[in-house]
Amino acid sequence: MHRTTLLRVAALLSVLLLPLSAQAHRQSDPPHQTLPLGKFTLESGQAIEDFSLSYVTHGTLNADKSNAILMVTAIGGNHHRLDFLIGPGKALDTDKYFVICTDAIGNGLTTSPSNSTLQHGPKFPEYNIRDMVNSQYPLVTRHFGIRKLVAVVGASMGGMQALQWAVSYPDMMQAIVPIVPLVNTPGWTVSVLEMLRRSIMSDPVYNGGSYEKPPEAGMRLWASWFSGVILRTPQYQDKLLATPANSLEFISKAADNNWKNVDANNWISQSRAYERHDLGTTKGFGGDTVKALKSIKARTLILVGTGDLLNPEENAQIAGREIADARVVNINDRAPMGHFSAAGATADEVEVMNREIRTMLDSLTIKAK
Repeated sequence: MHRTTLLRVAALLSVLLLPLSAQAHRQSDPPHQTLPLGKFTLESGQAIEDFSLSYVTHGTLNADKSNAILMVTAIGGNHHRLDFLIGPGKALDTDKYFVICTDAIGNGLTTSPSNSTLQHGPKFPEYNIRDMVNSQYPLVTRHFGIRKLVAVVGASMGGMQALQWAVSYPDMMQAIVPIVPLVNTPGWTVSVLEMLRRSIMSDPVYNGGSYEKPPEAGMRLWASWFSGVILRTPQYQDKLLATPANSLEFISKAADNNWKNVDANNWISQSRAYERHDLGTTKGFGGDTVKALKSIKARTLILVGTGDLLNPEENAQIAGREIADARVVNINDRAPMGHFSAAGATADEVEVMNREIRTMLDSLTIKAK
């Protein structure tokens, strides 16, 4: 292959292989903090023993505690997931807002299968998206004493949590920003998640979740599928990877770069919460997803990824039709990138998301004044 072509492919790979689980913690970042909640009872009636919620904060909470925004995390992701939206001059402007970035149950920082001493690995109880939201509620209300959030913002599984926040606690926020979310998990996504789990569990080292070392072969296969195929669209992949050799190199690097990013049991446990999600099964709605959506009072900005193979945008469009004050924006129709649209990997997508979110939040400020 010509050297120029090799350099071009290497540059493209460096962008395409950015994991949606976000970056590691840097010394200059705000310190990790934890809120111990003791025995945390789940919606199922089971409990997570000795539960602690991990989070970081950016900016300063004002005197009347009216400038707080909650950020919630994607599957396999941590509190860095939306760093490209957080900071002075960005949509979640830390000169104006106090941004609380939480870590979801099962992500390895908040209590999870990988770090629980009392319920380690496969002993960890199953949980759902509402359990994630309910674990965040005491942080916002009891720990910080916040009566109403400016907004709840999240991508992918974080977008699902943002919608759930607005259904479970409808008076707790002025707005929500679900990015590439689902209102309920369609059969297609359930199938994708199951095949990703089977990729991990096919490795004999996995041993039913009782592994002593990471199931590397299974996690490499998982990373190849998840980071190398599902998160992007055929059109986007074909545009950037011009030859079969480029594509094969891309898949190999996806495995090399991403298989160590998450613990196998953690990802599997979050994926089970992901696949069982339905806003309609919230108490009081009798399984009626549309009724749950119609109950949302918050102004809603839904950002979707055109051609999304993980969370099909048609599902998010349902929320746009049924929520009274909702607007749906495609992050990138010009070059459909699918779920990867929400990764913050390219300047165009970052600019669209910052602009749209900033505009909505500014309108809330004007309305409040």
